Amino acid sequence: MAADSMEIDDALYSRQRYVLGDTAMQKMAQSHVFLSGIGGLGVEIAKNIILAGVKALTVHDTKQCTKWDLGINFFIHEDDITSQRNRAEATLHRIAELNPYVHVAASTVPLDETTDLSFLKQYQCVILTEVSLLLQKKINDFCHAQQPPIKFISADVYGICSRLFCDFGDEFEVLDTTGEEPKEIFISNITQSNPGIVTCLENHPHRLETGQFLTFREVNGMSCLNGSTHQITVVSPYSFSIGDTSDMEPYLHGGIAVQVKTPKMFYFERLEKQITNPLCLVADFSKPEAPLQIHVAMLALNHFQENFGRGPNIGCLQDAEEMLKIAMSISETLENKPQVNGDVVKWLSRTAQGFLAPLAAAVGGVASQEVLKAVTGKFSPLQQWLYIDMLDIVTPLEKMGSEEFLPRGDRYDALRACIGDSLCQKLHDLNVFLVGCGAIGCEMLKNFALLGVGTGQDKGLVTITDPDLIEKSNLNRQFLFRPHHIQKPKSYTAAEATLNINPYLKIDSYINKVCPATENTYSDEFYTKQDVIVTALDNVEARRYIDSRCVANLRPLIDSGTMGTKGHTEVIVPHLTESYNSHRDPPEEEIPFCTLKSFPAAIEHTIQWARDKFESSFSHKPSLFNKFWQTYPSAEEVLQRIKSGESLEGCFHVIKTLSRRPRSWTQCVELARVKFEKYFSHKALQLLHSFPLDTRLKDGSLFWQSPKRPPFPVKFEFNDPLHYGFIVSAAKLFATVYCVPFTEKDLSEETILKIISAVKVPEFRPSNKVVQTDETARKPDHIPVSSEDERNAIFQLEKSILSNEALESDLQMKPISFEKDDDSNGHIDFITAASNLRAKMYNIEPADRFKTKRIAGKIIPAIATATAAVSGLVALELIKVVGGYPADAYKNCFLNLAIPIMVFTETAEVRRTEIRNGISFTIWDRWTIYGKEDFTLLDFINAVREKYGIEPTMVVQGVKMLYVPVMPGHIKRLKLTMQKLVKPSADKKYVDLTVSFAPETDGEEDLPGPPVRYYFVQEDN
Repeated sequence: MAADSMEIDDALYSRQRYVLGDTAMQKMAQSHVFLSGIGGLGVEIAKNIILAGVKALTVHDTKQCTKWDLGINFFIHEDDITSQRNRAEATLHRIAELNPYVHVAASTVPLDETTDLSFLKQYQCVILTEVSLLLQKKINDFCHAQQPPIKFISADVYGICSRLFCDFGDEFEVLDTTGEEPKEIFISNITQSNPGIVTCLENHPHRLETGQFLTFREVNGMSCLNGSTHQITVVSPYSFSIGDTSDMEPYLHGGIAVQVKTPKMFYFERLEKQITNPLCLVADFSKPEAPLQIHVAMLALNHFQENFGRGPNIGCLQDAEEMLKIAMSISETLENKPQVNGDVVKWLSRTAQGFLAPLAAAVGGVASQEVLKAVTGKFSPLQQWLYIDMLDIVTPLEKMGSEEFLPRGDRYDALRACIGDSLCQKLHDLNVFLVGCGAIGCEMLKNFALLGVGTGQDKGLVTITDPDLIEKSNLNRQFLFRPHHIQKPKSYTAAEATLNINPYLKIDSYINKVCPATENTYSDEFYTKQDVIVTALDNVEARRYIDSRCVANLRPLIDSGTMGTKGHTEVIVPHLTESYNSHRDPPEEEIPFCTLKSFPAAIEHTIQWARDKFESSFSHKPSLFNKFWQTYPSAEEVLQRIKSGESLEGCFHVIKTLSRRPRSWTQCVELARVKFEKYFSHKALQLLHSFPLDTRLKDGSLFWQSPKRPPFPVKFEFNDPLHYGFIVSAAKLFATVYCVPFTEKDLSEETILKIISAVKVPEFRPSNKVVQTDETARKPDHIPVSSEDERNAIFQLEKSILSNEALESDLQMKPISFEKDDDSNGHIDFITAASNLRAKMYNIEPADRFKTKRIAGKIIPAIATATAAVSGLVALELIKVVGGYPADAYKNCFLNLAIPIMVFTETAEVRRTEIRNGISFTIWDRWTIYGKEDFTLLDFINAVREKYGIEPTMVVQGVKMLYVPVMPGHIKRLKLTMQKLVKPSADKKYVDLTVSFAPETDGEEDLPGPPVRYYFVQEDN
């Protein structure tokens, strides 16, 4: 982002713009940030805020690179250690490469109690990591005292605990606390009373909160509400009160209430004061006391460091005892005198010298978002402490001797100090399958590299796959990629970049989609070789499929995802937890067909209509046209066949397209002008012909009332940029699909005006066709063709043949695939113009190109901060999965960095389904039956009964019903061999079947059973 012109590079920042908005992006591009400490946590924060696009970042560090750093800082390499480089200088050019718009400088001068802090006045935000508590207090006091205050953030990771603190000054104003779109509520009634009660349309809950402000528009009757703003009190999910309406005119119909964003002031205390009375964000409600306990333990650690000039030694019980004494005395000085948790203090002491890189990724993601809040005033800041810990892992570590945690002089010493050598070795020997190398995928590979996943001498492998190529918009958060990687495969590039972090990683990369079509590659055998599967996907369908494969092959799965500042993680462990498919999100609400076609009420409806028009005109119809002429290669043959009474599917529409085919740029512009009239004038006139403005329903109420909006025809004006924009973008797209060349001169206003002035626009003729008003009706698959249409088709085709306009070149079109990120292709220009013209026709507030692109392109807003946090949390859970931890150790997480909230919950325990007589199963159970060559279906049913004590009454393979007794002919199948019924391929050793059992009483549904894996021949044990 060029700070002088303040233009936002949309190709780079588009996904983040949808999270922060342009005002915040521009404030960020003017901000200077100072970061001290470029260790494992500092480099995470630096990465995220450089990707986000601050103007300038100074990274400060006085330490030299050591072997230890290789396991915590992904931008420090072996040669930095041999050259004894300073950490800030070693990482400078690597972090600067992340974003050419950010100026990055290094500072290596000492920062201590004697330093003159006036140099900090040039910065809007100061971040401290690896700084003593005494110096943190001094710098915080200096920052807090400035006018305006310099926003202050300190963050640290010690072993298995982390701490984050924010102070943005006495008062900090936030203009948008959540970043959510203002809600629009359609009104069905407003009472004349004190207070007036507003009711929204049924089945549309308002989702508002008491205290929020709304403004009103388009209210009929009680019109004095229009334009006024009211604070609301929620009455029910469908109603709220707005103050006295008793003296107003009676409400008639219609009206929209729109949420108004109001600024909110946040108040902060200095670090010195907050230490004694901390305000903490509680992340795990099952342990509300934990933040204060860790607060005391970390203060004790800081005092230990001050008293002894060192940290507690790894695994040293004496140092742990000393730290416990310090914690006891500190607790007495705090306002609430919190109880000291001896275990927390002991484990912090034992691991404090160590460093968990995934914990740094998690807290670094949160801290980076706080930096962005500090410099933009967007979203609610953290007040004022956050503690994230990994105390869930300590129980099995108790049994290990202290030598397990001691350094061995390699890059994993920091990790070893936290989890012990045995668990480190398990990580090294791990076979992991990572699906997706986008934003989360890149972050996961970085975490794998720092943990040494897949680096074992004899065992261990990381397998990755992603079918996508790198786009410029990926560079804003997929930090392993650089501009010279654009249009290269993500997986190959990510693999290469990961080896720069840890050259000992063994990694196989593929460019396949993981789906039923690739089950030869990602077979049961492949899954069985994996120790864990990690998904980094952006759609539910793929998640469901991979989850089903993991359940079928009893493999653990860790899933995660983000949308803007929101993120989730979910751990799925065989026999312990439910799977991803055990719960279903409500399906996305589809816009009813009649709303899209005739009765739009919101800009989303007009954008979807325009997107559908694009698909239909420039992709679907040209594809059908080509397919038809590939089936019937000549126009003469088609003419002969339809004359002889043959019905050729789709021929009417294909002939219509051929006969109207534009053959010059002039005809493309004429076609665009005719379409303008049809879409934005004739459509309105037809609807008003079918339903005049005074039309009433059977109950006497008006037809045209909220949410139905009457349309009004749009009169074409050449000088209106919206009208002109539609003509040019539509003409260019028609020229592309019909293979008509055009020049720059053709696109000039002069040429377009000349063509349009000569166009004879067809007059409107009302028709009597029925307008669909039923919201439950779906789009019809086929519109029947009348005999008159068929006669017309013969005439048109004959005419085209006689005019030499049905030659081979005329029987081809060039379908266009919608591409949202190429601004030169005109796709979003057409959709924006078409959508806003339709919005104008229905008096709906239009949307700019930016918003239209998000909705039409179904773009998921994304930002590096949330991605980093989520992937760090996934890697923490991975350690537990590898360690074989019990169910209560695993945590799922939901976070929203904007508010901010972070909620950890225990995983859902797997449900057991009872069949009968004490026989039960879970989703993880699989029965097995071994057969032989002449094994019949009856043999199979008997084998299940003998082995499991219950007789199947139904056998299904996928969607194919092998045996359902009530179906004709199925009883005869009992004598058929399993080979004949299933018809396996030659290499198939088994088949997975679903069985069910007769209910205990007639009339009830059959009882479900677990999957049964049937082996065609007895396997050698």
